[in-house]
Amino acid sequence: MLLAIDCGNTNTVFSIWNGTSFIATWRIATDHKRTADEYFVWLSSLMMLTKTEAHVTAAIISSTVPRVVFNLRVLCDRYFGCRPLVVGKPECRLPVAPRVDQGTTVGPDRLVNTVAGHDRHGGDLIIVDFGTATTFDVVDHDGAYVGGVIAPGVNLSLEALHNAAAALPHIDVAKPDRVIGTNTVACMQSGVYWGYVGLVEGIVREVRRERDRPMKVIATGGLASLFAQGTALFHSIEDDLTMHGLVLINDYNKETA
Repeated sequence: MLLAIDCGNTNTVFSIWNGTSFIATWRIATDHKRTADEYFVWLSSLMMLTKTEAHVTAAIISSTVPRVVFNLRVLCDRYFGCRPLVVGKPECRLPVAPRVDQGTTVGPDRLVNTVAGHDRHGGDLIIVDFGTATTFDVVDHDGAYVGGVIAPGVNLSLEALHNAAAALPHIDVAKPDRVIGTNTVACMQSGVYWGYVGLVEGIVREVRRERDRPMKVIATGGLASLFAQGTALFHSIEDDLTMHGLVLINDYNKETA
């Protein structure tokens, strides 16, 4: 079985793929100080509690936090007896290489989403990922990542607003009932929610104009479903896009080994 690990700035997701489907998925806060032994105690306990019988024989890692990769590699080597593929490293091949400025390092999560999006929807895509940052990945007709946009994430913007303005409380992200708020919390929720809807629609409009062709828009990330309630922009919401991409990249490397 394959252990797929997606390490983001906020959370790290572990999923087990049995060859046809994911049989279990678990999430933990990302912490670069967490050791391989701590990962295994947590992971093996969850496997036992959920009665997940998994004989892991391969692993693949996508990490936007370079400092955690070492301990994740040790986890796979020490406890599962396998050397993991790490997306973004030279030994991990992609079906189509990204076409960006020479010397540019593309985030592994963006490469993985590109592979998964092209597999499911073909080329000419804009993938909007609502994560710690809100990213827009542009996928060419042949599945190559050709650039994108990075904007502050929704929760990051809320945190900055709360920290910078003493009178403004910390609030949760929600779709407000009305655009015009009649109290502080409602005003903040409206500004963040409709502000981000406008940001997404505006950036997609400009990408389409620059590319000068029809482009599907795919949304992923924890807040994708919430923001889809405020716009008809998205062709599809893909909760498992990154994990699907990790499986595809692992299979591609096995086939081309």
